[in-house]
Amino acid sequence: MLGWMDETALRRTLTSGRSWFWSRSRREYWCKGETSGNRQWVRAASYDCDGDTVLVVVDQEGEGACHTGQFSCFYRAFGDSGVGEHGVGEHGVGE
Repeated sequence: MLGWMDETALRRTLTSGRSWFWSRSRREYWCKGETSGNRQWVRAASYDCDGDTVLVVVDQEGEGACHTGQFSCFYRAFGDSGVGEHGVGEHGVGE
């Protein structure tokens, strides 16, 4: 999934071991899975060369990360890209 983190959300993520985000629409912090049960447990976190993007690798608990019910939000691909019609699934690319 893709979510918005500010400094506070990132700090909460790194210290708690759970994925925290800032909801720009609700204007509040939220911990992934607190209401749905689809929790994310942080395995690793890194940032890019510009320092403006964070990649958080998680163990996904529950039915999945996506609000559509899919395990991943990235389950679709553009055309015939060689990764399969479903993009990235529970077990990797091309499912």
